[in-house]
Amino acid sequence: MPDWVQIPVLVLIVLLVVGSWVFKLKRKIDRRRARRQGQAVQVALQHGQGRGADHPGPYAPQQRTPEPQQSSGADFLGAYAPRQPQGNRPA
Repeated sequence: MPDWVQIPVLVLIVLLVVGSWVFKLKRKIDRRRARRQGQAVQVALQHGQGRGADHPGPYAPQQRTPEPQQSSGADFLGAYAPRQPQGNRPA
């Protein structure tokens, strides 16, 4: 590749890399300032809209509220749980 092509291509690549660093740094500074002032950085969603799993849509299964129950560690052991003595037999 001739020098008159190679040099501008290298300059463009360096400018893209430096530009991306500047853009990332600017976004980081903006987030830090917004966090200190207690403001949201961007409000892109309209009222009643969300993303992905926040609003799965009408075809998603309805969520059931879990019933409170007492559980212990042995409930999760399955086949590895120690056998419980049955009846009034001495252990």
